[in-house]
Amino acid sequence: MDVMPQQDPESRRTPGPSPHDRRARSAAAHDTTPGHEPAATTGGESVATPNEDPSVLPAEGSTAVPPPPPTLRTTLRRAAFGAVAAGVLLAGALVAVPDRGRDAAKEPGPVERAEAAATAGSPASLSDLTALIGDRQQWVESHPQDAPSWATLGSAYVEWGRRSADAAYYGRAEEALKRSLAAQPGERGNGEAWVGMAALANARQDFLAAKRWGETVRKQEPRTWRVYPVLIDAYTGLGDRKAATEATEKFGELRKGVPALARTADLYRDQGWREDALATAREAADRATTPAEKAEALHRLGELAWERGEPEEAVAQFDAALRTDSGHHASLAGKARALAALDRTDEALAAYQSVLTKLPRPLYALELGELYASLGLDGDARSQYAELEKLLAQSKAAGVDESVLRARYESEHGDPAVAVELLRAQWKKQHRSAAVADALGWALHRAGQSEEGLKYARQAVDTGVRNASYAYHLGVIERQLGEHGAARRHLEEALRTNPAFSPLDAPKAREALEALGEPPPGGPGATAR
Repeated sequence: MDVMPQQDPESRRTPGPSPHDRRARSAAAHDTTPGHEPAATTGGESVATPNEDPSVLPAEGSTAVPPPPPTLRTTLRRAAFGAVAAGVLLAGALVAVPDRGRDAAKEPGPVERAEAAATAGSPASLSDLTALIGDRQQWVESHPQDAPSWATLGSAYVEWGRRSADAAYYGRAEEALKRSLAAQPGERGNGEAWVGMAALANARQDFLAAKRWGETVRKQEPRTWRVYPVLIDAYTGLGDRKAATEATEKFGELRKGVPALARTADLYRDQGWREDALATAREAADRATTPAEKAEALHRLGELAWERGEPEEAVAQFDAALRTDSGHHASLAGKARALAALDRTDEALAAYQSVLTKLPRPLYALELGELYASLGLDGDARSQYAELEKLLAQSKAAGVDESVLRARYESEHGDPAVAVELLRAQWKKQHRSAAVADALGWALHRAGQSEEGLKYARQAVDTGVRNASYAYHLGVIERQLGEHGAARRHLEEALRTNPAFSPLDAPKAREALEALGEPPPGGPGATAR
């Protein structure tokens, strides 16, 4: 949803107190009335409707991950309780002032750990994130004009929704961020809420809105590092490689350490620089300190190993991530994918089934359905695709745009014409990443428009990213159009990149390559595109 600020942050900016002054006044105004009680719940579970206060969590949705409690008893003695940037867990900077005296000697609690992670631009554990949400919920109940705390709460909802695959939290996030901006407009120093709005737009896959929010903050506060991760995600979603590269470099300049290394590794991967991506990802893993940060780094190493066609190494890295943080469910999905590549199908099926009860992302449902289909279990595949439809409907109802994934499903298992329509709309919205170009090229081919599809498929491969599926799609389209030399080259590239890139498509790639036979005599010129 595009909900950009209504005021120009430069031309209509008015003087106001500094964030430090506001935090000091907020701390001085803490309400320590002993009779303050948590929000009401029903049956131990919070109940929410669209008109409720955003400090109250929605009822538990599709995810089996326990949601944060509606409130937690909190220590109101901290000197800067409400001062937090909106990039919690994403890139937000928090300014947390510890208690004086005896509290200074205590071990940090879950709220303090979550704040420290956000200050570093790193992920926090789910339990610490839960504590932070409960902490800020209770605080804003009695301090409804505390803009920084509303911004923190909104951004924490975004992160919880993303990591639990429960998009219902995005509505709560939007309301909390709007409350923050109502209490203190962004052009009067509340850039934290604008960053939160950018993160929310990215989570909903509205990358153009995320770009506008992020660029608004960058214009006002160009040296604020917290805005660059959301800009990187937005530019990547839009396929603006130059802007994504510049934002990554700026982030690394302003914020050293593991978060910058992780973003740099992702940049190298997207450019096809595998060795550089691997070296940088390893450095990030070596330097990670907290379990959540370490698990994320190990997960990245697992993904890189999978994309290189090394499923044994991928399983090892995903297992290491799960040992480090058992709540890193995305690593269980990665492990399932790698187990399928190793023909350990019973284990792969069990892993997929398990992760879908904990992290019900539509992508995992599609992958499990296709694994069933590759095994000839057509009834199970149909049942899984029905579950996929339910998850996509839930995402749509929560404002999340899953058009690319739906188009992938329609291209292979439904109506390719529907896929083409969905992806043309994405292209019109300037969502022109390699993933969208590949999906549009393949949908056009499946809809009988291979000649038009060819240009999009080539665009995806020409980005340089080493993706076996992209090379496979291009090779099949080229073969359909009689460009046998180029088709042979790209089919070979797909299987060389990752011999087991898809339980359905990898065997088809081998069959297509065998059908093409040996290249004709005449040297390289005979096989040119």
